[in-house]
Amino acid sequence: MAAIQYGSVTLAAKEMGISQPAVSRLLADLGHTFGFPLFDRRDGRLVPTQEVRFLQLDIQRVLELMGQIGETSQSITARKAGHIRIACLPGFATSHLPAVIAQFLKDRPGVSITIEPDRPERILEWMIDEHFDFGITDGFRGHPAVQSSDIDVRTVCILPAKHRLADYSVITPEDLKDEKLIHTLKDSDFFKRLLKAFQDSNTKLLTLVETRQFTAACELVHQGVGLAVVSELDAIKFASDTVVIRPFMPVIPHRLSLVRPVQKAPSMLTLEFMHAFEVSLEPFRINIERAVN
Repeated sequence: MAAIQYGSVTLAAKEMGISQPAVSRLLADLGHTFGFPLFDRRDGRLVPTQEVRFLQLDIQRVLELMGQIGETSQSITARKAGHIRIACLPGFATSHLPAVIAQFLKDRPGVSITIEPDRPERILEWMIDEHFDFGITDGFRGHPAVQSSDIDVRTVCILPAKHRLADYSVITPEDLKDEKLIHTLKDSDFFKRLLKAFQDSNTKLLTLVETRQFTAACELVHQGVGLAVVSELDAIKFASDTVVIRPFMPVIPHRLSLVRPVQKAPSMLTLEFMHAFEVSLEPFRINIERAVN
């Protein structure tokens, strides 16, 4: 297009930042590829042939597309463009994850994200089948097709502000004697850890409501139904004048696993988001060995 615009190999070379012989070679090679002359020379100027005039609009569109591809590739390199597919536990889709995504997208106008919430079993299937770039799950026990990174989140007791235990600084299984709890499903790893804590303290765990999601348990507490032992990550959203949160002892971690397919190489953008998500969990993270000792 520079040769068409300027009608001169010299000026075209200057515009493109290459040598005059290089431009001449490019034009000769392109003419050979097309199978017809590209220019006639009139009064010392290059004049496009009728064939080139016929192709000029198509050539312009190709050059514009190449320019867009160049700009997009630069954005991808700078992690400013791309798409991330995230599978997560249902509670994350409405609690912690949206805030992380909002912060991540602030200075990345070319990035789009898909969020698909489901149960842990389904998330594992998606990772194995490479349908998603990244997953947030719990109860993950390992799989050769899935790479994971575990993060232990603190556990708290969430209860109505007017409850008799609201004045306690720390709540233990013994404190919850005769209290019916809102808790996760009995086949979940978290419930099994919670039950063991009660058994170790010779305290019977009484059930009021059993639910799959921590957020549902917190909402029930918010409605004044009872109290619950849940992940601090979910409980913190419900702290208010009517709901209080207290540390729960002994330490019972809610173990999150950040998972991705082993055979599907992650994009730089995906790795950057995974790092941002891990950083967002730092305020809620516990060191098990330190907590036990």
